[in-house]
Formats: sequence, structure tokens, C-alpha cells
Amino acid sequence: MDDGTDAVTLIAPAKLTVSLRVIGVREDGYHLIDAEMVSLDLADTIELIEGGAGVELRFADAATEAGSLAIEDGEDNLVVKALRLVGRRARVVITKRIPAGAGLGGGSADAAAVLRWAGFDDPQAAAGLGADVAFCLRNGRARVGGIGEQLLALPYERRQYTLLTPPFGCSTVAVYRMWDRLGGPLGDNGNDLEPAALAVEPRLAAWRDELAGATGLRPRLAGSGSTWFVEGAYPGAGRQVVTTTP
Repeated sequence: MDDGTDAVTLIAPAKLTVSLRVIGVREDGYHLIDAEMVSLDLADTIELIEGGAGVELRFADAATEAGSLAIEDGEDNLVVKALRLVGRRARVVITKRIPAGAGLGGGSADAAAVLRWAGFDDPQAAAGLGADVAFCLRNGRARVGGIGEQLLALPYERRQYTLLTPPFGCSTVAVYRMWDRLGGPLGDNGNDLEPAALAVEPRLAAWRDELAGATGLRPRLAGSGSTWFVEGAYPGAGRQVVTTTP
């Protein structure tokens, strides 16, 4: 922010869903999961001035902007909802490094950073904003259950992953709806949402195959997509090497 007002700077780490099983569907339509999630050193930066108003989005680079789905604004923005949940007002400027719709929890991470700033630590209420917000509130490494609100902390393990994010996003809602339409398929590579995501967005297959060809490994989809990842460091054009954080 360049208006001369003191601002608080917050860091909002991305999350990677290392594995994901869909184990049921509640009567209200929400899906129950059994997943492992980890925090990454890829992060958005948030500048916040308490008492102000409005959320402004900036993109760290053209690739991040190009790969992002449209981000909700106004009252539907997750940061706005987080501020409303904690009863605070603030002007917020978010510098996006985590593409929206990439399966890396960008919007959830931003909302969780605001909740932490406000001293809020209720995973169940946080999950009411979005399924990944509860994990992003705690960060680290965890086994995640329920609709995202059940967290079992796991010991930190330093790992590196190589990410390949296509220049388009995937709608989480659309992928889960397709999973239902397909009869709840099991993914054969550690993520039950892969078949549904490929049905929603067939272009994903080409990006999966590109990462496989570059690494010699079978990529896995991050959450509902659109990012593909493999474990290990395989730097190269369009690929991003990230490391887990405690």
C-alpha cells in the first residue's frame, strides 16, 4: 500500500492435497473426505489496514493472472467473509502468487491469514467459509476429514514437489458435481477427484502428460485441479519447485 498508512503484512501459504479420498456425502450435499494436506512455501502476500474497507487484488506475474479463475468479489469474496466472521473491518490488498482455481487453496489461504490476524482459531467455523480454510488456518501437515473441519496434525516432513499449473482453472463445485454424476469413482492414483476433473476439463490430460514426460513420473492432480504435481525437484519451463513448510 502506498497511501502512507501503516499496514500489517500477512503471509498466506498455499496448501497441497497430497492424497484425497471421498468417503461419503452428507444429506446436505457436502462431501466427506479423508485427505493429507501440507503447506508450501508458495504464498500470497496480504497487506491489511484495520478500519478501512475494500479488497484489492494484484497479481505477482502475468502467468498467475492468466491461470486464475475469476475471483469472487464483493460480499462473496472469502476475505470479506472472514472479516465478517470475526466482526472486523479492514482494507485489504492481496498480491496473488497462488493461482485461483488451481487446487492450491489460494482463496482459503487468504481468508485463513485474516482469521489468524484476528486471533480466530475455530476450525469448524472456518470450514463454514470453505472446505480448505480450516487446514489453512493451522497450516503444517495434517490428515483432514469431515468436510475439511476435522484436523489431525501430523509430524512435519520436509518434501519437495514440482507443480505444473495450466493456464486455466477448475471449478471445485463443478468437479464434485461431476464426481456425483459419474457414480463416485475411485481414483487409481491417490485422488478420487481426478476422473471427475478430467471429465469436466479434458484439457488437463495434455498437461498431465507434459509433466509425466518431463519427469518420468506419474503426476497426481492437486485436489480438484487444475495443478498437477510430482514429488521431487524437476525444474524447467512452466514448472515450479516448492517445499513443504511447518
